[in-house]
Amino acid sequence: MKVVVDYDLCEANAICMEQAPEVFRVEDDDTLTVLLDDVPAEFQESTREAERLCPRQAIRLEE
Repeated sequence: MKVVVDYDLCEANAICMEQAPEVFRVEDDDTLTVLLDDVPAEFQESTREAERLCPRQAIRLEE
């Protein structure tokens, strides 16, 4: 699974980081960093939840 972020939509509100801190990090300058290019199986459920909860729908997952 690969994470795709639309940075034009992303508000860096850290909901994704709360759900999947192994995958997402919000930096001090309020930008989002995706930490893993390919999400391993053990983090996929939390990453899907981060996608679902994103208020701007800026996160998309590709299989």
